[in-house]
Amino acid sequence: MPYQLICSDIDGTLLNKDRVLSQSTINEVQRISPIPFILISSRMPKAMRHLQENFGNTSTPLIAYNGGLILKGHTVLDSTFIDNAILSIIITKCIQTSIHLSLYHADEWYVPAMDYWAKRELNNTKVSPTVKSNASVLNTWIKEKKGAHKVMCMGDEHEIDMLYKSLEQECSDHIMLYRSKPTYIEISHKSISKKTAIEVLLKTCYPHIALEQVIAFGDNYNDVDMLKSVGLGIAVANANEAVMQVAKKVTDTNKNDGVAKAIQELFK
Repeated sequence: MPYQLICSDIDGTLLNKDRVLSQSTINEVQRISPIPFILISSRMPKAMRHLQENFGNTSTPLIAYNGGLILKGHTVLDSTFIDNAILSIIITKCIQTSIHLSLYHADEWYVPAMDYWAKRELNNTKVSPTVKSNASVLNTWIKEKKGAHKVMCMGDEHEIDMLYKSLEQECSDHIMLYRSKPTYIEISHKSISKKTAIEVLLKTCYPHIALEQVIAFGDNYNDVDMLKSVGLGIAVANANEAVMQVAKKVTDTNKNDGVAKAIQELFK
């Protein structure tokens, strides 16, 4: 069965050591066009669109927030955000800590201050946040009937550990907690994942393509379900052990153009 669609994680998978797309990766994605190349990430859409522009495939759908938001252009195909009652609990738990909370909805990114963590994310994603207190954002979203597609908690590893355990104990029926780094917790709605997002994408945009005809690339825990479910799940060589165990194939590291090399090998 020929592969007809490719999904790739971004950070740690697609980008090189300079956190940009290498020319080799751009060339390979363009060479296999019109096979759709879908970016699927925990990033916000604004932090993904410049990569689509590099590829020249801005009309291709994208999957943001680990599946919390699926877009085709500016059309929302699917949107799932955290209930504001749960967001209120998260904010309250962080008040007496030094933990930084970044709040995301679609292309909105709010930070309480331009501190170390905000500047770090700005450098990583090339997107600038809006400075606004967490409480003010929550109040606005309640009025506007919106919620967080993602909450990013960043800070001291011990405080992050304590927060993780507390949220896992009290809110695990509502949210998914993901430790992308020892100093990070990424929080999304319990019901979404990269796997479920791909299923929605195929149903809405590519009904002629089966899940078995999809290739996916990844490196971290939030990629595991995706790699297990598609026809060919590929890990980059720098992936963690959980990803290595479920991958059907391993390519080179992200720093050595692993995605480009796999595409070159599979689509000769």
